[in-house]
Amino acid sequence: MTDARRPSRRGIIARALRWLVLAVVILIAGLILGLLAYRVLPVPSTLMLGRWLTLQPVERQWVPLTQISPALVRAVIASEDQRFCSHAGVDWIELNAVLDDEDGPSRGASTLTMQTAKNVFLWPGRSYLRKGLEIPLALAIDFAWPKPRIIEVYLNVAEWGDGIFGAEAAAQYYFKKPAARLSGAEAARLAGALPNPILRNPARPSRALQAAAGRVQRRVAQLGPLGDCALPD
Repeated sequence: MTDARRPSRRGIIARALRWLVLAVVILIAGLILGLLAYRVLPVPSTLMLGRWLTLQPVERQWVPLTQISPALVRAVIASEDQRFCSHAGVDWIELNAVLDDEDGPSRGASTLTMQTAKNVFLWPGRSYLRKGLEIPLALAIDFAWPKPRIIEVYLNVAEWGDGIFGAEAAAQYYFKKPAARLSGAEAARLAGALPNPILRNPARPSRALQAAAGRVQRRVAQLGPLGDCALPD
């Protein structure tokens, strides 16, 4: 009787597959709902959520894109993703160039959309799994959100120091002014700090940050109106 009641191996596998399919369906449905909700609602980052759960301070004031200086929008595009306005979430040209590097990847190929996907839906840290998930998420975000919304979310969740998130908090902390009043030089320093926001201080820039800000300003000039797709109407 005991053997008759014991589930067969085939039954166990079938049940596991059903649960797996159900989990995937729930995950996809949750992602779709999240994309639709985050198209209009203020968005937290997973890093912010982690700090809240561990009772660490978070400085962030959500502001619409109309209250962020266009200089910062252009500086971030010029610094992080110069083909932002022309790709569909993933810069395949840059990605292929990195993968074809004979000496191995020496730089990143994450677009602003991929960084937004990581900040909003994935976990911090580096792994091939997370990087692999960034690509389909970035494609979905680019399909669901207009370019100005992607930049708006990115600039409101980007980390600019220990517990400092978003352009408004960064502008107030470093320059004692709202993000709408940032100058071109200040915007370039904020953009130049993004690769290492914990160690780089835009208010007291090191030589390395000053050099990075100079490169950002030159790229902004070269980019011209090609970065204007992210500006509010």
